[in-house]
Amino acid sequence: MKESTQNIVTNRIIQKGRGSFFFCQDFSDVGTPEAVKKVLQRLKNAGTLIRIAPGIYYYPKIDTELGLGTLWPSMLDIAEAIARRDRATIAPTGVYALNMLGLSTQVPANAVFYTTGSSRRVPIGKGRGILFIHTSSTKKLAYKSRLMMLIVSAMCEIGKDYINDMHLKILKEHLDNVEKEEYNHDIQLAPIWVRKILNVL
Repeated sequence: MKESTQNIVTNRIIQKGRGSFFFCQDFSDVGTPEAVKKVLQRLKNAGTLIRIAPGIYYYPKIDTELGLGTLWPSMLDIAEAIARRDRATIAPTGVYALNMLGLSTQVPANAVFYTTGSSRRVPIGKGRGILFIHTSSTKKLAYKSRLMMLIVSAMCEIGKDYINDMHLKILKEHLDNVEKEEYNHDIQLAPIWVRKILNVL
């Protein structure tokens, strides 16, 4: 007996594991776009999946230790999932990086990323979204460490003459979590003034 579209889709999702993202086109070999869409909608209605944006679904992680329940993905997680689908490379811009690193309490309505893909906005919930801006700058996109990329982006947003001791303390804490090999590679991509500061932290 031929296995149903619902069973195939559900089994693939479970096998990939919690914390995974799914797009309608991931199941193009299973059934028609309409049939796949209906299955994903059913799984969303049943609470198995979260609909992040049109055509983007998330199989959520569940916190059982602290009783937090469903753990939502960050904007960076979502942006990276979209980039993988589009086979693009992305890098966060400064304002979002500041918030991610705890250097600013301001939460931008749009998480903005440079991308090798096309420029567009993906709506995420009410009034929020991810804005992709196309760039041909290879330096912005060549970082091996996600954390190092955030650090450099945040520093450029603050500006050379406006980095204070509080900023440096927070940056040092994050820098300690960057692998040495990745740091040695990524530091060469940073502006000279950023390199001088990071090399003495």
